[in-house]
Amino acid sequence: MPQNAANILLIDDDRALGELLAEYLQPEGWQLDTRESGTAGLTLAESTDFDLIILDVMLPELSGFEILKALRARGIQTPIIMLTARGEDIDRIVGLELGADDYLPKPFNPRELVARLKAILRRSSGEPTAAVNTYGPWQIDSEYRRILERGKPLSLTAAEYRLLGVLIRNAGKPASRAQLTEHALGRKLLPLDRSLDTHMSNLRKKLCAGSSGDSPIQSIRGEGYVLMDNDGNE
Repeated sequence: MPQNAANILLIDDDRALGELLAEYLQPEGWQLDTRESGTAGLTLAESTDFDLIILDVMLPELSGFEILKALRARGIQTPIIMLTARGEDIDRIVGLELGADDYLPKPFNPRELVARLKAILRRSSGEPTAAVNTYGPWQIDSEYRRILERGKPLSLTAAEYRLLGVLIRNAGKPASRAQLTEHALGRKLLPLDRSLDTHMSNLRKKLCAGSSGDSPIQSIRGEGYVLMDNDGNE
C-alpha cells in the first residue's frame, strides 16, 4: 500500500454508499472496510486499529451513538466522523458531546467527505513543530499523541487533543475561533457552525474533572479562547 495509505472503517447499512465511497477512496490508496450493522461495526472497531471511522447515526441493532459511546468508554480515541440526517441538529450536538470529531449531514457530496477525511488524517498524522510543548500543569507528549496534566494522561478525543495542543502552544495567549476550527476540524469557520463550542465545552469539563474550581479555558470576547495556568494566570 502507498506510504500515505489509511485504513478506514465505514459503519452504515447503506450498501450503495459503501460501494460509492470505495470508488472515491481507491485513488487515494486508502483501504475501506464496511459493516452494515451496529453490532458488527462495534466488534470490528474494537478489535482492529483504524485511522478513521465513518459512523452513521441510524443503524440496525446498535445506534451510532451507542457505538460511539462504547468506543470512547473503552479508551479508543480513533477519529470519528458521524453521518447525520440533514436538519437534525440534535444528532450533531449529541454526537459531538459523546466524542465525535466531526459530522456530515446526509445526503452529501462524496468529494466533501473525502476532503474531511484528508483534513482529519493530515492533522492526526503529526503535529506542527513548535517551541512550546509545556504550559502550566500541561505537557504535550507528541510521541504517544497524548497530553499530560500534572503527569497524568488526559482522556481526550482527537479533536480535543488538537484543540488543547493549540492552546498550550499559544502559551497563554488567546487563540481565535477561526484558528482553532481550522486546526482541530480541518475546515474554515462558518457563521452558523457551533461545532467548536461543543468540543470546547467537552474539553472544559474534562479539565475541571475532580476540581471545584473554574475551567482553565476562558472565552475572550471578540478574540477566542485562552488557556490559563494552574495559578489562574494567562
